[in-house]
Amino acid sequence: MRRDPVLASRVAARLRGAIAGDVLVDRTTRGMYATDASIYQIMPLGVVIPRSASDVEATIAIAREEGVPVTARGGGTSQCGQTVNFGLIVDLSPHLREIVSLDVAARRVRVQPGVVLDALNRELKRHGLFFPVDPSTASRCTIGGMTANNSSGARSIRYGIMADNVAGIDAVLADGTRAYFGDTALANGTAPTRYRELIAQMRSIAAREADEIAARVPKVQRHVGGYAIHTVDPERDFNAAKLLVGSEGTLAFFTAIDLALQPLPRAKALGVCHFPSFSDAMRSTEALVALGPVAVELVDRTMIELSREIAEFAPIMAAYVRGEPGSLLLVEFAGDEPAPLAQRLDDLDDTMASLGFPGAVVKLTDPAQQAQMWHVRAQGLNIMTSMRGDAKPVSIIEDCAVPLAHLADYTDRLNAIFARYGTTGTFYAHASVGCLHVRPVLNVKRDEDVGKLRSIAEEAFAIVREYGGAHSGEHGDGIVRSEFHEEMLGTRLVAAFREIKHAFDPGNVFNPGKIVDPPKMDDRTLFRYGPEYAPQPLATQLDWSEWGGFAGAIEMCNNNGACRKADGGAMCPSYRVTADEHDVTRGRANALRLAITGQLGPDALTSDELDDALDLCVSCKACRRECPTGVDMAKMKIEVLAQRRAVRGVSLRDRIVAALPHLAHRAGALRRLANLRDRIPGFARATEGASGFTSRRALPRWHATPFRDDRNAARRATPSSGSADREVVLFVDTFNRYFEADVARAAVRVLDAAGYDVRCAAARDGARPLCCGRTFLTKGDVTQARAEAERTIAALLPFVRRGVPVVGLEPSCLLTLRDEFVSLVPGEASRAVAGAALLFEEFVARELDAARWAPPLRTEPRRALLHGHCHQKAFGAMPAVMRALRAIPGLDVEPIESSCCGMAGMFGYEREHYDVSMAMAEPDLLPAVRAASAETLVVADGVSCKHQIEHGAHRRPLHVAEVYAGLLEATPARESPAGAVSGADRPAR
Repeated sequence: MRRDPVLASRVAARLRGAIAGDVLVDRTTRGMYATDASIYQIMPLGVVIPRSASDVEATIAIAREEGVPVTARGGGTSQCGQTVNFGLIVDLSPHLREIVSLDVAARRVRVQPGVVLDALNRELKRHGLFFPVDPSTASRCTIGGMTANNSSGARSIRYGIMADNVAGIDAVLADGTRAYFGDTALANGTAPTRYRELIAQMRSIAAREADEIAARVPKVQRHVGGYAIHTVDPERDFNAAKLLVGSEGTLAFFTAIDLALQPLPRAKALGVCHFPSFSDAMRSTEALVALGPVAVELVDRTMIELSREIAEFAPIMAAYVRGEPGSLLLVEFAGDEPAPLAQRLDDLDDTMASLGFPGAVVKLTDPAQQAQMWHVRAQGLNIMTSMRGDAKPVSIIEDCAVPLAHLADYTDRLNAIFARYGTTGTFYAHASVGCLHVRPVLNVKRDEDVGKLRSIAEEAFAIVREYGGAHSGEHGDGIVRSEFHEEMLGTRLVAAFREIKHAFDPGNVFNPGKIVDPPKMDDRTLFRYGPEYAPQPLATQLDWSEWGGFAGAIEMCNNNGACRKADGGAMCPSYRVTADEHDVTRGRANALRLAITGQLGPDALTSDELDDALDLCVSCKACRRECPTGVDMAKMKIEVLAQRRAVRGVSLRDRIVAALPHLAHRAGALRRLANLRDRIPGFARATEGASGFTSRRALPRWHATPFRDDRNAARRATPSSGSADREVVLFVDTFNRYFEADVARAAVRVLDAAGYDVRCAAARDGARPLCCGRTFLTKGDVTQARAEAERTIAALLPFVRRGVPVVGLEPSCLLTLRDEFVSLVPGEASRAVAGAALLFEEFVARELDAARWAPPLRTEPRRALLHGHCHQKAFGAMPAVMRALRAIPGLDVEPIESSCCGMAGMFGYEREHYDVSMAMAEPDLLPAVRAASAETLVVADGVSCKHQIEHGAHRRPLHVAEVYAGLLEATPARESPAGAVSGADRPAR
């Protein structure tokens, strides 16, 4: 449907005058909401972000009057295209996310539809309760979306699906009537007339179609297709909410949902069952289910192999997966006491042995270990779609459910279908209930593969129908499966569905084209990669060949929204503050994809709209590790900034920040003058407008005696002719050279004391110190960054080729050698330097493992709070930091569970970013530091992290090297202002 700009303008104006929430009609925002986690893309008329249920009602009224469809959206994780449409998209997740009431005794909770499942369960845990429907998207899926889709999860064999756990729904009907859908016995005469009329109509349809319902509705737990007319009792009272559950927002708009809760199990046990082949696992499932577990989940060979290639999951697979199994089944038992569960694991072991697989169970009784293994399973979809290239597992027969007795035969026949069409399939998830997430690997950019979509679906559904199964078992109908209702459920039931839709929504306002009167599932004009889809030619500044080009890197985003999580890890720090789709990796990736393919108009890549979308990306690189498909938005931002710089130029402030390494070397005595900015009253405020730096925090202070390499400089700057075993090259970055020079001196002292031959590599021209180029990269000056990389590689390579490690202090700088250098200067030399580059604490951990690390340290019992730099987390360095600190005698180390500190280099100093910067630090980091005693050490290796903590909590953190230096036996100790032991300030070496 072509967008009518006059209609769009009129509707937007009316909405802005009627609601308190936001109304967004710009191209970039609409593009972000044009997709969900399916293969589809439909550009909406506009996006509404309501702040209240009253906003929702006003939006529906205006949409009805204007003839504009309304589609509700939660986390946007739908697999079948349920949350894309051409009218108004109403995003409930930013504001309608309150827990309205909780009755612990009755085990009932009322929530707004935008509440995220994990957030709800974190609150319920305090009361010993939880909501038991547990889809793998729990970190970002909303209760409203789960209700609309009739979601399920790994433990449905014990707890059922959403329809079994929703007690009631407050809803707005298409004509504006507000009604509560619940137990019809409670309605009596108090319910609105419109509600009572609808219930009577539903009873009439259910009575008329009783025989057809009995004959056609699948007798499997995982049947969620169509409307749940089978839950309507023509004669007795029933729960009317069940009719709305699974209706995909096509019948009514939910404003509050009542849920039934369960007591939290006090103990769990997990058996990781190994099978030689996929077929062996399928044929064993019935026997394992007979043991009474709460979950039996499949992990197939493809998922095992892909997980081993992803940094976040590789250690987990190494710990709990033995050898090269063809498939795994994760079998979980739950109860009140651990001892009986241990016996259940023994029973599982015996059963596996009786099936011909002795010793094939890895038993996990530790909750942390179980959580790790479940984390891999929960990320199954993302892991599967982490395949590089255009061919991906495609959701078309994703959720077929068959009786367990037929599961093995069904999967055998599916594999035969895939082979006949020249492809393979991925299999994972709910073996316990015969509902596997099955995806054929296809390239939906090619007409040939698109043609296979329908054929594979039709043949698969025919098998499902033969077995009495359901073609829609968990993820709903949407565009993918609605078309097949007639084939699977019959003409009469589909006619009944159409009658139900018309009764509730005669004007077809709510999410048209889903469940009834759908488009063709293989209509490429509705695809994300439609017939005209083509990236525009672009001369990139970085090397994107690893992904097959810049477009390939962007397209790794599958829209599943793992970046929207609000707890655990670091991704995505700006979204955690704003709850805005613009500020999450998924939203930015969508905007980039649309921009490079011309869908946002000419020159979109360098537009202000795209620049705004990337503005709050702090380049934390958390997405590089925590996004299961490896979307590296920080690196993409560098590319976009470089493209924009070439066309639009750059501000004076950004030029100064980028050139900091050059300016620092030349500044000389001017450094002392720069420090006056925050000493002269009113000067910072007076210069704020011209400089762009906030006056609300002090700028970094230039050190009075910068670190220099002038003691035995010739010896230190050249490789030794002897053994490299005890030789290290210390890479001192600009920040630790000119601002935090004591850190560099501490590192030299500690390494010297530990018996290492410390060398400080110098550029061949000797003009100025080496630099990683990070400041240039943050401002898009790739040319200068590449020049710095080339200088640094040339200086380090002679050491590296002798096996000498390169040890750095500032995570963002040292890890640039491991990451961006390879994209800036592709080739063997940059790869060699990347392979030799270690953070100070990584070097310490390595030497500890080799029993070579033994600096003379005093034992001084202290507690330490550790904040990890985002790049340390992104590159998996935090275990090394913990290892290095815990090796210090008497030191008790506790990591602070926090996201980005919010400084991100110069980001937190920029006037327009100060508030967001502080908001990132406030939820976890700063409160933890403020609560620490004066005797507690605060440890943070990142220069910007240290400055944020000092500014926001008035504590001076120490680098790991400073902690070590303060405890060297030969060095007198002194108390720092923060109450932390540090080494005495020594002259530059």
